Amino acid sequence: MSGHSKWATIKRKKAAVDAQRGKMFTKIIRELMTAARKGGGDPESNPRLRTAITAARGVNMPRENIDRAIKRGTGEIEGQTFEEMSYEGYGPGGVALLIDTLSDNKNRTVGEIRHILTKNHGSLGESGCVAWMFTLRGMITVPAAARDEEGVMELVVESGAEDFSLAGDAYQIMTQPGDLFSVRDALEKRGVEITSAELARIPQNTVTLTGKDAEAMIRLLEALEDNDDVQRVSANFDIADELMESLGG
Repeated sequence: MSGHSKWATIKRKKAAVDAQRGKMFTKIIRELMTAARKGGGDPESNPRLRTAITAARGVNMPRENIDRAIKRGTGEIEGQTFEEMSYEGYGPGGVALLIDTLSDNKNRTVGEIRHILTKNHGSLGESGCVAWMFTLRGMITVPAAARDEEGVMELVVESGAEDFSLAGDAYQIMTQPGDLFSVRDALEKRGVEITSAELARIPQNTVTLTGKDAEAMIRLLEALEDNDDVQRVSANFDIADELMESLGG
């Protein structure tokens, strides 16, 4: 199972406290604003905005917050402008890291990311050093308790998705990037509960971590995602299930 799946599972176990929810709201609001600024405020013609709205609804963001962020992005009301930057580097055990950010101050952001990496046994790399290790895919998350595995497999085939896997307490359904929304809509029409639908970078291969390297990797990911400028982190690590349970709490 890929690092994306492992880390997503751990995050679900660690979630649901108000401080984390507030930080998630900040990140999603930035994405809503940026998506609307670049592609317009109509989600039907702006796939990126549709993805951001889905994420906002997934964390129960109030509708007025979503609408206000979109209007800030389109310029209907005054708002900040955030610039997209991606940084590449390495974590403990040689794990490849791809860090996507939205920032109003690039110098501050790169300095903070470099500091976080150095403090947690990682390092910042050159542009292009690890990006080639990841493939862009659509990923849809469905609560495992809601459906049996055979039923999910049948729906995956009918919806046009590529594959699915069980990751902790959820099924993760994979699609081609351009099929993400058509597959999501097909599943919703069949009454499937969707936790999230997003574009994700999936590693082509993984590095297996144990012991102190595994613990350090989780601390590094937590520190990166605690930074307001960091939108998402992709990594190519794998951790044994029994160790993941202890790390996830």
